[in-house]
Amino acid sequence: MARLLPGLVEQFAAIVGADGVRQAPEDLRAHVTDWRLRYTGPTDAVLLPRSTEDVARVVRLCAEHRIAIVPQGGNTGQSGGSVPLADQGPNVIVNLTRMNRIRALDRDNGTISVDAGVVLQTVQAAAAECGRFFPLTLGAEGSCQIGGNLSTNAGGTNVLRYGNARDQAIGLEVVLPDGQVWDGMRKLRKDNTGYDLKSLFIGAEGTLGIITGAVLKLYACPVERAVAWAAVSSLAAAVQTLTLLRDSFESRLSAFEYISRAQLQLVRQHVPGNADPLPGDYEGYLLVELSDSVATGALDEMLQGALASAIERGLLENAVVAASHAHAAAFWKVRHSVSEANRAHGMSLNHDVAVPTSLVPAFVERATAAVQSRFAQAEIITVSHLGDGNVHFLTIFPRPFWEQLESPSGYAADVRRVVFDVATEFDGTFSAEHGVGQGLTAELERYKPAVGLRLMHQVKGLLDPLGIMNPGKVLRPSRAGDER
Repeated sequence: MARLLPGLVEQFAAIVGADGVRQAPEDLRAHVTDWRLRYTGPTDAVLLPRSTEDVARVVRLCAEHRIAIVPQGGNTGQSGGSVPLADQGPNVIVNLTRMNRIRALDRDNGTISVDAGVVLQTVQAAAAECGRFFPLTLGAEGSCQIGGNLSTNAGGTNVLRYGNARDQAIGLEVVLPDGQVWDGMRKLRKDNTGYDLKSLFIGAEGTLGIITGAVLKLYACPVERAVAWAAVSSLAAAVQTLTLLRDSFESRLSAFEYISRAQLQLVRQHVPGNADPLPGDYEGYLLVELSDSVATGALDEMLQGALASAIERGLLENAVVAASHAHAAAFWKVRHSVSEANRAHGMSLNHDVAVPTSLVPAFVERATAAVQSRFAQAEIITVSHLGDGNVHFLTIFPRPFWEQLESPSGYAADVRRVVFDVATEFDGTFSAEHGVGQGLTAELERYKPAVGLRLMHQVKGLLDPLGIMNPGKVLRPSRAGDER
């Protein structure tokens, strides 16, 4: 609007079409606030390109006039990386929703090439239609987009077997901050010709360029699954159970999730349609999934035997193997209802940390004691992708208490500091899968080793010397000397 130079909106419209420029307040609302309603910032326009060339022309125009660019996909991120800052200057949101083509599917090569705006669930369905499997699985898979998944290096529940989003990408296409297009859409499993440039952009949260296309790996379809819900007496016993199952099923173990008793209670309280998979008073629960691309008819029996062995050893207290697909889906529904339940219960601060799996029990014990000693109002909930050491350590506060705080953001920062300091003591990280965004830039400066932080600033300065690409995300504005 008034913050953009006269005639600039018309130039954008000439690139993306009049229907690809949104400025009405009702059209901007869904784009300027994140889905958790934590971050909101003003924008001058939302632009919806239809092609990589559209994106390149928009970026060149923004670079010419030094207009900040906020790349955006499904806007399902957890750290505010896809919405403008509250004090953002003139900026446009470049939303890739209309770039939703599946460009090619090569079954023999085991790859699918897509626009960045393709919804994750669409990729999964396209792979399934040709008898292949795309393993990235998230609670937001019906609305998140591939570009955002790669920009945040999304994790999810299949990381244990298949890895993060980074591990699923073979090639990328990226519009750089000066409007050049880097075409790295190679379908090669091996290419040892210098730096792995695509890795610069995966996990960079749109600060180094806009991912516009990707070549993704496809796998053999799991044709047999065994899913179990088990009761466990402690996190230490859960880790030992994981080791037992790895020894027996390493290549078949696709998910190993931990849910505390308090978390299950919140799901049942706030999200209708979730039954208790294993009635009884237990300390915590495991959701275990085995999968195989060869139908043996024995996977359920094998999992039952392993769980029985864990019970005999005193690691598990009870367990049930799903008797049908619907039964297994009910188990997973509980797991995927966690965020909704916590949001309904109170002001939830989700600390997305990771420590070595063997240290998860000690970390949770230490972090719980540290938080309880300083923040009496905090209700502590633990959910973990335990197989890869990722712990969602949640502190939930009553909304009336939270709303009367003089400085909620400062209070949240204090809570985070306590949890992250403990994670650091255990050789961990403050962000395992949610990214840094705009919410954790101070933490990056505090916990990232100085040499690593300096290298990040130097890469940013090299690729984006004008500082227009998602400014204020991941890295704070560079300090004197950072980019020399």
